[in-house]
Amino acid sequence: MPSTAESLTDSLKSWGELVDRSLDRYLGQQLVGPDLLREAMRYSIFGGGKRLRPILVLLSCDACGGMTDAALPAACAVEMVHTYSLIHDDLPAMDDDEYRRGQLTCHRRFDEATAILAGDSLHTLAFEIMTEIQPSAVAVKCIRELAVAAGPAGMVGGQVDDLNPPSAGGGAEWLSSLHSRKTGALLTASLKMGGYIAGASDEQIAALATYGKAIGLAFQIADDLLDVEGDPELVGKGVQKDDAAGKLTYPKILGIEESRRQAHELVEEASNALRPLGGNAGLLKALARYVVERDR
Repeated sequence: MPSTAESLTDSLKSWGELVDRSLDRYLGQQLVGPDLLREAMRYSIFGGGKRLRPILVLLSCDACGGMTDAALPAACAVEMVHTYSLIHDDLPAMDDDEYRRGQLTCHRRFDEATAILAGDSLHTLAFEIMTEIQPSAVAVKCIRELAVAAGPAGMVGGQVDDLNPPSAGGGAEWLSSLHSRKTGALLTASLKMGGYIAGASDEQIAALATYGKAIGLAFQIADDLLDVEGDPELVGKGVQKDDAAGKLTYPKILGIEESRRQAHELVEEASNALRPLGGNAGLLKALARYVVERDR
């Protein structure tokens, strides 16, 4: 597996390819269901994502001394949940996007009904494959972690608030609460699941959770900055849509320079949180920097 001596780009590529091979097995011909449904699921899963969440599962497992092969079901499951959320986010009733990751969104490539059902199928398949985690007690912990992070207290609840902002307008505190659920909860769950599978200590799990919350907010600030300043060819979707839609963003509330400063401060917070992992957290620290320096 990749070592800290390798470049982060090469490391991410290696881990991402490992995840892709596993996803291909789960979504291959052995998947029971209509061909159209399988095609739509594969179209969205293999549409060029960064694989950040499954890589966090594997990196946290590795950093805590676990066998990463044992974490692959959890890694694939979190990517399926993330992809289902993107399919649904892109629908006309929500963000109404035509492109995702540089290609037509699922509902534009197929149709709305097929996109909704492809998202539903990825969501349910995720929890099916998590039952492969051993021992079963760890599988239960991971299933609960992902369910809470993806549900009303986490990602879905955050999405609802994003679609229904306060009538008087929210401030930075409201925005941080929103994105700690909409984006951060799934990132934090990814890290904790990797730790659980590795048999990490309570102190290490707490460190991973703190790291996850910090990079979750940093990731969202970086996303907001990309929507203002990003190149649509690199980003893979339309930019400057948040402002046009009247959405509250970090640059709108804090300004561009203060947003950028806070993102880098969060990266420092994330890196400092990893001290209980000792010298095994090099790639996690590098990944935190990547989150705010990326161009897509």
